[in-house]
Amino acid sequence: MTCNLLLVDDHSLIRAGVRALVLDLPGYAVIGEADDGSQLLAMVEHLSPDIVLLDISMKQTGGLDALQQLKRVRPQCKVLILSMHTDPALIMRALESGAHGYLLKDTTATELAHALEALRNNERYLSPAIAHTVITQALTRNQKNPEPADSHNLTARQMEILRLIVRGKSTREIANGLGLSVKTVETHRSQIMKRLQIFDVAGLVLFAVREQIISLDD
Repeated sequence: MTCNLLLVDDHSLIRAGVRALVLDLPGYAVIGEADDGSQLLAMVEHLSPDIVLLDISMKQTGGLDALQQLKRVRPQCKVLILSMHTDPALIMRALESGAHGYLLKDTTATELAHALEALRNNERYLSPAIAHTVITQALTRNQKNPEPADSHNLTARQMEILRLIVRGKSTREIANGLGLSVKTVETHRSQIMKRLQIFDVAGLVLFAVREQIISLDD
């Protein structure tokens, strides 16, 4: 089944470039484009895309404002942020506002494919290029607002998989790297989230930093 995408970016050349990359990916199609966040809700309602690729900085209605509006009315719609911004506070705000993934605009076709595959499989994706930035932001927040340590009761294998999830690895990449099946990794991932009662990347990053499961040297 084809996964339908909606592109929202105020630069026509960027949209053209992303569209060209998507055309080379089997199983994906661009069904609509918009140059401002104000058009997003109407287009999502009309076209019912599976995934929205959304820029943050646009001339009128910005991506974060549009994202927050979208999540209020269509929370089931998946959103992949595609931006040039690497500011950690902005990235965290996007994740906390409901983005399912965050990619930089200089991403490769391979990384875009990994991100789309993750969202298509109801996963989240964080570009490895900004994982360190997000961890740094989470660590800074934790130092300012320390929280008591939680008892996580994760197995050694689950903590290993948690580290890889926090670093932005997809389920397939984790499976290939650890010599496991995709189904086994999916089972571990589900168990991790259920045990922690955390269901988003930002929350997992905060937990991993607070519990010292991952550090800035990782």
